[in-house]
Amino acid sequence: MDIKKVGAGFGVMLFKDNKILLGMRNEDAQKASSELSGEGTWTMPGGKFEFGESFEEGARREVKEESGIILTDVKVICVNNDMTEKAHFVTIGLYSDSFIGEPKIMEPDEIVEWRWFELNNLPNKLYFPSKKVIENYKTGAFYLNK
Repeated sequence: MDIKKVGAGFGVMLFKDNKILLGMRNEDAQKASSELSGEGTWTMPGGKFEFGESFEEGARREVKEESGIILTDVKVICVNNDMTEKAHFVTIGLYSDSFIGEPKIMEPDEIVEWRWFELNNLPNKLYFPSKKVIENYKTGAFYLNK
């Protein structure tokens, strides 16, 4: 019998000139590597925690690995409970408007494009955990029970 476990991940909202950074996940589910089925959607940089990492350390590592951007300051803004029929993750939302560099495609199999979007003009196909972090930010809520 398979015992299902809850995972822990995070999304980082990078904010610059009233815009946020989103990456287009590969349409191929194998390459997009998302247990929450995020292929073909726009997502914030982020990922899963490695053993022993703080929230901020994980955010710095993943943002650099995925986009080449170096976070100089990052803070936790929310926590969400993200579930599908196949997976369950606690997602920590983080925020940074203090970083060095411009986004580059560092993992082309996973993220095929980076683009800055105005906060009030986001793409329709948002990865649902990223969408929830953005909702938290917009409403000032730490946790949305939905």
